[in-house]
Amino acid sequence: MDATVIAINVVGWVGMASLIAAYALVTAGKVLGTSLLFQLMNLFGGLFLMLNSAYYGAWPSVGLNVVWVVVGTVGLVRARLLSTGRAQP
Repeated sequence: MDATVIAINVVGWVGMASLIAAYALVTAGKVLGTSLLFQLMNLFGGLFLMLNSAYYGAWPSVGLNVVWVVVGTVGLVRARLLSTGRAQP
């Protein structure tokens, strides 16, 4: 197995762990779904899984994770706007 395949696999596993951990933290009440930590975990988890899925040609998973990244990005932008008082909750 070459270094690229190992890196892609590690990225995929880190992405999966990030998404599961984010969900577990919210479910356990340890973080809010609107928190920066939750949004970042979702954004990077989705991005990492998108890269892994694209490498392996798993296009439905790529599509799902593109949506996941967009949702995470929108959450971060919205949180930023709320923190500066430029948006309504």
